[in-house]
Amino acid sequence: MDIKVFTQSAILLSGKEKIYFDPFKIEEELHDADYVFITHDHYDHYDETSIQNVIKKTTLLIVPKILEEKISKITTHYMVVEAYSHYKVENIEFDCLPAYNLEKPYHPKEKGYVGYKVRIEGINYYVMGDTDELEELKNVKTDICFVPIGGVYTMDYQEAIDYINTICPSKVIPIHYGSIVGNKNLGDIFKKGINKEIEVELKLEEEK
Repeated sequence: MDIKVFTQSAILLSGKEKIYFDPFKIEEELHDADYVFITHDHYDHYDETSIQNVIKKTTLLIVPKILEEKISKITTHYMVVEAYSHYKVENIEFDCLPAYNLEKPYHPKEKGYVGYKVRIEGINYYVMGDTDELEELKNVKTDICFVPIGGVYTMDYQEAIDYINTICPSKVIPIHYGSIVGNKNLGDIFKKGINKEIEVELKLEEEK
């Protein structure tokens, strides 16, 4: 599975199918998505222009309840999901996990924002969304974790280090830095704090 990280938290997993998470600032008309997962309704995660540029007629969009009205105006081929739930649809299965702030006001728990742990060809990919380091996420088992490290709106790089060293995925890819918040060099700082048995891959592309 090829992994690409665009600006912020926009991710593309490419294998037999193309799976996007939170496409953002994608200006090229690609129309190659088989699935698009959206974690929440903030502009850097729910970007309608980017969504329109990646979807095709058969694309399935997966969104939390808060986005149902908006997404229904774009396509009829969507499903609404909620945290603490497991789903199996078409060729994939996935879990929706909670994503919220503990003391910061930006991502209240009651909004129902989510992260996604998607199982593809026997590998678990966990895209955390915008979240703090939550006690209820400390038992998550995944092979590859996409963790936000920028701080302010999410956990900061030190909290992300602590979290990743706790759940011990095989590989971690930091996201949500280098653009709106958090310097690009945070990736290198984060990498230095991760236990040696965990592979760290810095995939964030330079913003155009």
